[in-house]
Parts: sequence; structure tokens; C-alpha cells
Amino acid sequence: MLKDAYQSAEEFAKSHYENFPVISITLPKEAKKHIAVVYQFARQADDLADEGNTNSEIRIQNLNLYEKRLSDCLSGQFITDFWMALKNTINECNLSTQYFYDLISAFKQDVFTTRYQSYTQLLDYCKRSANPVGRIVLEICGVRSEEAFLHSDSICTALQLTNFYQDVSVDWQKGRIYLPQDEMEKFGVTENLFDEKQNNANFKSLLKFQLERTRELFVDGRKLLPFLPSSLLVQIKMTMLGGEKILDKIEAIDYGVVETRPKLSKVDYLQIFAKGLLTNAR
Repeated sequence: MLKDAYQSAEEFAKSHYENFPVISITLPKEAKKHIAVVYQFARQADDLADEGNTNSEIRIQNLNLYEKRLSDCLSGQFITDFWMALKNTINECNLSTQYFYDLISAFKQDVFTTRYQSYTQLLDYCKRSANPVGRIVLEICGVRSEEAFLHSDSICTALQLTNFYQDVSVDWQKGRIYLPQDEMEKFGVTENLFDEKQNNANFKSLLKFQLERTRELFVDGRKLLPFLPSSLLVQIKMTMLGGEKILDKIEAIDYGVVETRPKLSKVDYLQIFAKGLLTNAR
């Protein structure tokens, strides 16, 4: 049962699009299965928060039930083999269970919170929506340094912010804006711009500012690399390169994300994989 659940988790991870490989061929088999089941946990919760036309109350009910399933799982009660595999991963890798509750907390917030007044508020969201995943991956691979965790947080926050910039047009269709309201006001950007798809000078300046700040997070994130075992190093490098490439693509379309959603091409993926294999470049 466990073997089938892990195999299913790996297939699940491979079937979902991301800007970076969730599980690469460079990862050890044991780590790969554990990361896959954690990814499935997070992605399923994210999907519950973002279910098509389902009303907000139903989404919250579904997330509350998912949270109960997690608590049941941690106490040894499994409604499906997936939950048994998750508990096995948590036990084998001695994972901090609070990270899983933090993720669900962020997804619940996504249901009702559609605007963020400040960058500080956005960072608090990232602290629960993205950073726990990086810390879990490090714990799975035996890295438990607090300094490493902090640099991992920089990478995960940068990746989350990058996804926000990439998905500006998509999120607007869902009624969400992940650009700080006070900074929109500072740069003279109003919400009418999203409806009218105006890539004007004010919006370009706002997004340029956001991207520069996010690149600084990626720079800090590189300090994580010396802490990593070689088996994880390639994965993390490819993940960072994927995020940075999206930022490059946003700049290449002159910050026109209100009209276009930039994405990686097959050539981009090949280049990222090749660069990621240069493991000496820490």
C-alpha cells in the first residue's frame, strides 16, 4: 500500500506544471518519494482553496476537513493510503508538523483575502504559503541548520513572489491582486489598469521595483547552496534558475503581465537543467 501511494504521489508531482521540476532525476529515490508526497499534500490543499466556482464557505469547509484529515493522520488514522504515506514520511524524516498546518492556514487565507495592504503583509503570507515547503525539503534531506532555513525562506519567498508577477492576469480574473496596495498607490497604479490591460509607465515602474527586490531575495538564497548535499544541490539550483528565468521573461515583454502570462519553453527547461548540473558553481 505504501509503495503504491508513493508511486501515485510521484506521478501526481510529474503531472503538474511548475516553473521548476518538483522532483528531478538527480534526487535520491528515498528523498524523491518523500518530497512527492509532501508536494501532493500542498497541491491538493491549494486546489481546495481555488476550486472553480465553488463558494467561499464550501472552500473553507473543505479545507477544515482537510486539516482534520491531517490531524487524524498524525494520530494514526488514515482515510486513504495517501495519508498513510504522509505519516510515514513525517515519521521517517522527523518532519516538523507545524509546517503542514501553516500551509493550510495560508490556503484558508487565500479564500477570503484578495488584497494585501503592504509588502510586510505579503511576506507574512509567503511565510506560511511557501517557506514551509522549503524547510520540509531541507529536513527530508537532513539539513537542519537555522541559517540554512533562513536562506531557504529567501528562495521560497522569491519563488512565490515571482509566481504572483507571472500570474497577474490570471489572479485578476479570480479577483485577486498580490501587489502591495500601498506600493500601487505610490507608483500611481489603479485597479482599472487590470481591466483595461494597460501596460503603462506607472505599472512598468511598479513591477520593475518588485522584480529588483525579488532578485535580491534570490541572491540571498544562493547562500543556502553550501549547506546542501550534492544530491539536493542540483534540484535547488534548477528551482532558483526557473524562478529567475521567469523574471527575465517578464522584463523581456516589458513588464506586460497584465496582457501576457510568461512561461518557460522546452529550450528554457533544457538550459536550466544543464546549468543545474554544473554543481561546482555553488
